[in-house]
Amino acid sequence: MEEETIFEIIHNMDQFTNNLIVEWNKTFNQELGVSHVLILGHLNLYGKQKLSDIAKVIGLTPPTVTHLSDKLVKKGFAARCKDEEDRRIIYLGITDAGKEVLGRANREGQVLRRKLFEKLSPEERRQMLHIYQKLNG
Repeated sequence: MEEETIFEIIHNMDQFTNNLIVEWNKTFNQELGVSHVLILGHLNLYGKQKLSDIAKVIGLTPPTVTHLSDKLVKKGFAARCKDEEDRRIIYLGITDAGKEVLGRANREGQVLRRKLFEKLSPEERRQMLHIYQKLNG
């Protein structure tokens, strides 16, 4: 019985996350996925990075990060630059346009999450916060 409950929790968490991503993709409408935004967010926080380092931190494969970065560069949200001392090393950095689209993505994500969590009572939100803090602790 306990195993079924855990499975149901995991299934519902996954379903909630998937629905959140689908709804965000509908509202954001920039032809960018969540992974693109994760890369932009990382670049915004830490500055220019090697693709292999981004892949390690975000948990994606290097070929996936290369593919995602190609689209970011093509759209003008990121730029590649070579290392001054070792021209074989290529960095990816965020552009001003990338910072703008990242800000918009974050704002729209906050609005979406707020709408979703408004379905819960204040007490349910407090309980959920406590549960997530416990799981993360």
